[in-house]
Amino acid sequence: MARDYYEVLGVGRDASAEDIQRAYRKLARKYHPDVDRSPGAEDRFKEINEAYHVLSDPDRRRQYDEPPRAERGFAGTPAEEFDFEDLLGGMFGGGRGRGPGVFMPGADQEAELQLTVEQAYRGGKRTLTLTGPAGQRTYEVNIPPGVVDGQRIRLAGQGGRGRGNAPEGDLYLVVRITPDRRFRLKGKDIYVDLPVSAWEAVLGAEVPVRTPGGQATVKLPPGSSSGRRLRLRGQGMPSRPSPGDLYAEVKIMVPAKPSPRERELFEELAKVSDFDPRRR
Repeated sequence: MARDYYEVLGVGRDASAEDIQRAYRKLARKYHPDVDRSPGAEDRFKEINEAYHVLSDPDRRRQYDEPPRAERGFAGTPAEEFDFEDLLGGMFGGGRGRGPGVFMPGADQEAELQLTVEQAYRGGKRTLTLTGPAGQRTYEVNIPPGVVDGQRIRLAGQGGRGRGNAPEGDLYLVVRITPDRRFRLKGKDIYVDLPVSAWEAVLGAEVPVRTPGGQATVKLPPGSSSGRRLRLRGQGMPSRPSPGDLYAEVKIMVPAKPSPRERELFEELAKVSDFDPRRR
């Protein structure tokens, strides 16, 4: 008699259909022959599939759970064992684990999905072409706005091919956000440089700033030094229950080649000003 199928999947006899499916998928990913090539993994995988094939079907599970006749009070009737070939429904064709009728779900697969900060911010549909052992395949991917580095997007049924009418595996796209000289990510917050002139920093001004969602305007307070951060609430990466923030970091810029008049004015300022940036 086969090993207890509930024990094989690591669930109790009162496990729900969802519990059984969850346990099966976890074990199938671990022991699938395309993933685990260690000795004994294939036999373990077949055993897992036997258990799932029986316990995932309400009628087969009910039959499996019924006690032998002798335990049901039929005096004088010898205890019977289940006909597991009937329960398994020919899932293994000519024999367990052999022949063209073998029942083997497709393996889950992973691939990287590279996105810029702006693409991750906006989300939307994207066409992706991947090359694998079976050649090139093209996918339509729906990217949710605000995905973060390392997040996985599941494409159900787009992984390895199943055998014997078994389901296909899933494809998981792992998001990798490429470095960007304009936008720096820290969690769901975005940091950008805000170049300003010396007079804007001294006098204050309304300054345009580029964000992944488009152009915005930030109010620069008078007397702002380089490194000051101006916060734009809710303009970071989209996220639930609340989006991140965008921080514009002030960066004072001066003309590399001032005109004669600009140089004259800066020289005059140097004479009349007693400001010392090194004095604290």
